[in-house]
Amino acid sequence: MRVVELFRFAERLAERYGIDYYEIRLMKVSSTRLSMENGQLDELSQNGETGIGVRAFNGAWGFSSANDMKRAEKAVETAFKIARLSRGEARIYLGDPVEEEAEIKTRKPFTDVDISDKLSLLREIDGLLKGTPSRSVSYADSLVETLYVNSLGSEIRTRVPRIGLRFSVTVRGNGDMQTYWKTFGGTLGWELVEGIDLPHWASLVEEKALQLLKARSPPSGEFEVIMDPELTGVFIHEALGHAVEADLVKNGDSILAGRLGERVAVEELTVVDDPTLPGKFGSYIYDDEGVKAARVEVIKGGILRTYLNDRETSVYFGLEPNGHARAQSYAHQPLVRMGNTYVEKGSWGFEEMLEEVRDGLYMVGDKGGQVDTAGGTFTFGAKEGYLIRNGEIGEMVRDVALSGKTLEVLGRIRAIGRDVRIEFPGYCGKGQSVPVDDGGPHVLTRALVGGTR
Repeated sequence: MRVVELFRFAERLAERYGIDYYEIRLMKVSSTRLSMENGQLDELSQNGETGIGVRAFNGAWGFSSANDMKRAEKAVETAFKIARLSRGEARIYLGDPVEEEAEIKTRKPFTDVDISDKLSLLREIDGLLKGTPSRSVSYADSLVETLYVNSLGSEIRTRVPRIGLRFSVTVRGNGDMQTYWKTFGGTLGWELVEGIDLPHWASLVEEKALQLLKARSPPSGEFEVIMDPELTGVFIHEALGHAVEADLVKNGDSILAGRLGERVAVEELTVVDDPTLPGKFGSYIYDDEGVKAARVEVIKGGILRTYLNDRETSVYFGLEPNGHARAQSYAHQPLVRMGNTYVEKGSWGFEEMLEEVRDGLYMVGDKGGQVDTAGGTFTFGAKEGYLIRNGEIGEMVRDVALSGKTLEVLGRIRAIGRDVRIEFPGYCGKGQSVPVDDGGPHVLTRALVGGTR
């Protein structure tokens, strides 16, 4: 079926079923994945997929999808039937129709790079890591082409490229095992790969893993802590970012429910989510509800200014829609999600921060963790840690974790650095997986520290 015929079919069906609003996403995804384990090729694939996702609104949402355009009409009809049967009381932002064709352009499209060159990249990195017997390298790229239309008359075509590279090593000794890794990624082309100093990063990954084998366990208790930009990013993303997602707030799963306009952190703190940042892994042009991506100051001067929202929650909370509805694919419904979340720069230098710490820790990198947005507590592991004594960085510690109550830690911030970095790509899970980025500067606060073993 041709696209024009499908849209006309949807118009006729909406009138017959009494559907107030509907939207259709047609997506074409071209992707490449390669991975290597200890010098052996583990995966090499090039895939293409086309699909349709349909949502209809009648006070409540109906959704259906198909990975075969021969079933496109059926997907439309199913979504409309579900909406009609689910009739609810909710309202959504409608706004004006949008017509635009936009893309995130790259200097050197990875689609022009032969897969043999991508495989050569993995072999080069594997060769650089041969000093360790257990190593892995992975590469992925995707080009997502989307046609979004809705019953308002919007017609939006976008092209978004995304590329990622990750390598890691695992070392063993003295009955212990340690792993260290490095990840690169962005809405970029092959220029990302060409800009990486591979020998430097391969050497660093090996060196850090071996150092961790010799490191001691961390102390336990409440300490002054300096978080590096990567750990600042994961803290802000996990502990705060999810708590300002309006669907979680609406459902009572956030400590920030009912606190718009209130002070929730120190005056120096400003937290932003900005999907429009050039080249970042979590960047996009329009969200999956056809709303333009926007820079959002979630916290400014310590005050909670707004929530990240979608068409429904923006109306529910009386907020301006800010383009944060994202779906993993055409086969998933959009949810309120982050893009690129970070802490804006402060006025402190790193050495100035160190001088403020008599007895504390410098914690570096993200090793995963857990967060309770409703209870407002968190625990995150760091890749590595260092004791700080009288303003000087000392002995390395391993398997170190940071924990506490989100609002207490935000209120105890003593210094925010000038050195903002937003270059820590990853995938965020919330029932669905979407690409994100986060970061910030060094931040000095006070929290609980302990071991992860």
